[in-house]
Amino acid sequence: MMMGKVYKVTAFAASGEKLLDESISAENDQQAKISGESLLKEKKLLEQTHRCTSPTGKLILFHR
Repeated sequence: MMMGKVYKVTAFAASGEKLLDESISAENDQQAKISGESLLKEKKLLEQTHRCTSPTGKLILFHR
């Protein structure tokens, strides 16, 4: 069962291909940013273009 708000983490290759598209649950934006970075690090995608967005569409984390 998911608790908190649902955030979306996506990562892209230079070609624009989507490498990661996962939902994570967090209580707030700061927790979502930490969880998103952790997920990207685990998947070895931290250096790829990535973003994490809040349920309202707010950009929480971005790297190009």
